[in-house]
Amino acid sequence: MEIVTYGNEVLRSQAEPVRVIDAAAVKLAQDMLETMRAGKGIGLAAPQVGILKRLFVMQIADDVPRVFFNPRIVEQSEETVKFEEGCMSLPGIYADVVRPEIVRVHAWNEKGRAFTLEADGLLARVIQHELDHLHGLMFIDHLSPLKRKRVLKAWEEKFRA
Repeated sequence: MEIVTYGNEVLRSQAEPVRVIDAAAVKLAQDMLETMRAGKGIGLAAPQVGILKRLFVMQIADDVPRVFFNPRIVEQSEETVKFEEGCMSLPGIYADVVRPEIVRVHAWNEKGRAFTLEADGLLARVIQHELDHLHGLMFIDHLSPLKRKRVLKAWEEKFRA
């Protein structure tokens, strides 16, 4: 699948719920996992491949691949942590982003089963980053206006090169 890059309006659009987790939805999730791995990413949301559905996939290091249909954060810690983020839709661009340290997410897996997952560390970070994509947000939206301007200038220079 082709990764949609910054500037494409699909990345700024709200994703629609996945109504049925059927063979086509599972195939989409599997294709997204393959695309994510090929791009050496650790998370990928459906809008990043041009599909406005509430779905993201992730796999951190040797952990199991995870599929999240219709995810929503149901609880988050007041404690926050700053960590460098990048994005397959803004390749080569990184910035420190402050996010809640712990989140509890509710979603459905590829078998159509509901689950709730409490996550911290990198797992929590990736969940929040990918969930942002489903709301038309990107990690740069969490930066100050000045920092965002600098990051986007770097992206434009890299993109033109």
